[in-house]
Order: sequence, then C-alpha cells, then structure tokens
Amino acid sequence: MKNFLFWTIAIIITIAAAMYQRMTGPTYPYRTSASVDGTEYSFAFKRSQTNTHPCLIKLEVPQEVSGTLYFRRFRTNDEWTPVVMKHDNGKLAGELPSQPAAGKLEYYVVLRGASGSETALLREKPVVIRFKGNVPAVIMIPHILIMFFAMLLSNLAGITAVAGRDSQRKHGRLALWLLLAGGLVLGPLVQKYAFGELWTGVPFGWDLTDNKTLIAVIAWVVAVIMNRKKARPAYTIAAALILLLVYSIPHSLFGSELDYVTGTVTQG
Repeated sequence: MKNFLFWTIAIIITIAAAMYQRMTGPTYPYRTSASVDGTEYSFAFKRSQTNTHPCLIKLEVPQEVSGTLYFRRFRTNDEWTPVVMKHDNGKLAGELPSQPAAGKLEYYVVLRGASGSETALLREKPVVIRFKGNVPAVIMIPHILIMFFAMLLSNLAGITAVAGRDSQRKHGRLALWLLLAGGLVLGPLVQKYAFGELWTGVPFGWDLTDNKTLIAVIAWVVAVIMNRKKARPAYTIAAALILLLVYSIPHSLFGSELDYVTGTVTQG
C-alpha cells in the first residue's frame, strides 16, 4: 500500500512540474483577450515555430472582422511589415515568414470591427516568436519520455528517502541513468537539429536548459556515489529537490538566439 502511495505522489509531483514548466516557458503560446465591437474574444499567439515552413497566425473572429498582422526581426531597427490577414475556414489568418534557426520575429495584430473601430493586440508589447530547425520524432519523442521518467524516478527516490526506504538507492541509480540518456545524449541531439549546436551550456555558452541539465546530473552523480556502500538519504533528497527545482525552470529560457547583425547564434 505504501509503495502505491509513494508512486502516486511521485506521479502527481512530476505531472504538476511538467505542466508548470510547459505553461510558463517562453515557447508556450501567449494568451490574451480583447473586445471587438463590444464582444470579448480570447486569442493564443504562437511563440515557437519549426522553420521548414512559414508560421500562420490564426485568430477565431467573425467574418466581418478584418485585421492586419505587423512583424519585424527581433532586436533590429527594421520597419514594421504589414500583412493583410484573410479569412480561412472560420479563422482570420496572416503569415509570418520563416527564419533561420534561432531567428526571432516580434509581431502584433490590429483588428477592425464591422463598425470600423480598431483594436490593437499587443502593439505596446509585441509577441516574440523563435524559429527552430526540424527535430526528428525518433529523437524528440524518446527525449521527452526519458526526461519525464527520469524526473518521476528522481521524485520517487526522494520520497522513499524521506520515508527511510532503502529502495531510494535503486530509484536514484535509475534516475541518473535516464537523466544521462535523456539530458546528455538525446538533449544535445535535439539542440543540434533545432539550433545547430550540440552543447551551448558551460563552458561554451550560457544556455539555461543545458546548464540546468548539467547541474542536475552533477547532483545525482554525487548522490549515487554517496549511496554506493551505505544508504545516505540526505544526498538523495537533496538531488531530488535540485532536479525538481531545475525541472520547474521554464524550458528554453535564455536559449539560442540569432543575432541578425553579426549572423551568429548566442545564448543567455
């Protein structure tokens, strides 16, 4: 019964952390609402796009509502480029041109109601969207699944360590192996396909995703070593808490970004 309880708590913590990370990250769609002709509408604006094709920005509004999409390259003095949006299958759509890997655009939308009134969406604080290379599913799916189960086993190890169970040592070893496979093998491959570099953390850069993965791996290496000959639950608890904290940091924060002036990709 206790094992079932431990697993249940670990699963709940892992799912909650994954949802928090996903919803707070800079690649999660930006949600807002606005009133057009007295009616309130909710919108979700894309902030991440594979660069194999242009990005369609779609807004669900009535046929009588028209709009213009404005965009420019991020961190440049470019003039805003207007794109007249067109209705397509019940949605008002405008197209953002594809960018090189790690390239970013900022954009906003101006809607016009049937009465002729205009509503500017995010003109004062435009949405920033980052483009990335295509990551094959054969790499991306295992990466996501392995990192999820690494987090799950890390949480389980921490919980069983608090409960004084010797099984924390086994769970900790499995968590480390999964973290190594998902974070230091598949993770760099994802980075390579998406942004052209295998590793952009210390000592080569300040990519937060790579650096937080490195911190978590070091914490679990220490915990597993210290638990080799006898149980030292304090190290397991510390490693589990560090990974939980690391996992809760929004994904892709301070990630790769193309400098349009120099043509180089920077991090941080």
